[in-house]
Amino acid sequence: MVVDERTDLSRGANEDVIATDVRRRGERIMRIVNVYDQKNTHSGERPARKLDWRRVIRQGSTVLAGDFNAHSIRWDPSCQVQRDAAFWEDVIDENGLEIGNDGEAAHHWTREGHEGESVIDLTLANRPITKWSILADDHATGSDHEVIEWEVEVDRQEEAGHEQVVGWNIAAMTEEDAKAAEKLWMELAKERAHLDAECTADEVEHEAAWCQKAMGKVLDATAKKIRICAKSKRWCNADIRERRKAVGREKRRRRNSEQAAKAKAELQKSIRQSKRKMWSE
Repeated sequence: MVVDERTDLSRGANEDVIATDVRRRGERIMRIVNVYDQKNTHSGERPARKLDWRRVIRQGSTVLAGDFNAHSIRWDPSCQVQRDAAFWEDVIDENGLEIGNDGEAAHHWTREGHEGESVIDLTLANRPITKWSILADDHATGSDHEVIEWEVEVDRQEEAGHEQVVGWNIAAMTEEDAKAAEKLWMELAKERAHLDAECTADEVEHEAAWCQKAMGKVLDATAKKIRICAKSKRWCNADIRERRKAVGREKRRRRNSEQAAKAKAELQKSIRQSKRKMWSE
């Protein structure tokens, strides 16, 4: 098994987000992202929400798991008050994530003589989640959170043709496009200092992250984006498209949060059912 911690993806999150790429022989890379969405005691900001999650989430092979500190009817049917959930609901919708939770609480708390429980420990994935459960009491954690066990479908190497590819149609770039890309790259790179043999590992990592970001800007400006996949969005059907429109309408109205939450929950359920049906077939 090959394990690669992607610190370039979580920079700025104050270790509240830890992204790791894992690959076993015969399988595609799976990105596992541990999330602790907490407020900074001084600024009140949530470092985990400052990241570009479209970049963190690897298309077709990412699991987000951890303490999201967010309350929503979408993962907690008994939720009475929506709180701090809009950000993660948007991440779920924008990236086609499946919610693995079954509504059972894994967080049990005691405050000022009162006891309660919360569904805030989430498992989100853009792969089919085949198993999700809270382990028995004999798995002690030393905290007020219980151990969650989950499993997802994996991509085998022989299914490489089915992996979703998100990138740019470089082959279709004209000579003028290529010259424009080269010019833009030179402009972005002209102020960068060159690394030498005395540079540190952190400097190399920082430079690699900058190169990746800068190249993305160059290609965004000069090449057409493509999304190619034999299975890409085949689960999307007329019902899902209509439910997405309904969610958009409720968001724009912002009159009835309960109706908006219900529309989102129905959309997520429809996507989950369609994905499972497609994988089964």
